[in-house]
Amino acid sequence: MKHVNLKLSRRFFLGSVLAVGLVAFQFAGVMPAQASAENPRAVVESFHTVLLDVMKQSKVLNVKARFDRLLPAIQQAFNLPLMVKAASGNGWKLASEPEKAEMVAAFTRMSAGTYASRFSGYSGQEFKTVGERPGPRDMILVETEIASPDGSSVTLTYLTRKAEDGWRIVDVLLDGGISELAVRRSEYRRIVKTGGAGGLTSILNQTAEKLLQTP
Repeated sequence: MKHVNLKLSRRFFLGSVLAVGLVAFQFAGVMPAQASAENPRAVVESFHTVLLDVMKQSKVLNVKARFDRLLPAIQQAFNLPLMVKAASGNGWKLASEPEKAEMVAAFTRMSAGTYASRFSGYSGQEFKTVGERPGPRDMILVETEIASPDGSSVTLTYLTRKAEDGWRIVDVLLDGGISELAVRRSEYRRIVKTGGAGGLTSILNQTAEKLLQTP
């Protein structure tokens, strides 16, 4: 498998996020109505189903096709506006409504592009839901792992919070401790400090374009 192995760096998994810092996911690019955000476990498992399906079809799907399959899922499973708001800090507070919309759109494209470029093969991995537990600020933590046939695994904990339209992922912890939003916050606020909301949007769009050029 070209990119997805369980010895990948923590930085890789944090960048494969949604980020993103993210979303509710669809099966084969189309989310069934019943696989909604009715509970945290359903959100995470629906996303994993789509991601695994894309991985299994990676031999016939190029990066753009994988992006097209994953984008609707990411838009549903993650609370992307909340994530980019938390990561950008004053950049969000000072942005106009059109600038906020552009920032969310760019963040979404970058997140989907990251998943599409990195999860580009399959060698028997499985996504397993280990359990759920209460978290801070009325969140529910869904504990999962990516298990490899060789017995190794990576633990991913999804932090979910209930929004008006149901539960959404708002952060991801790698191996129980590294927060995706914490990593993004430092980077994004540095960009915002010098380039404002527009600067961050531009960087996110540039990153997405580069990811979509991945062989």
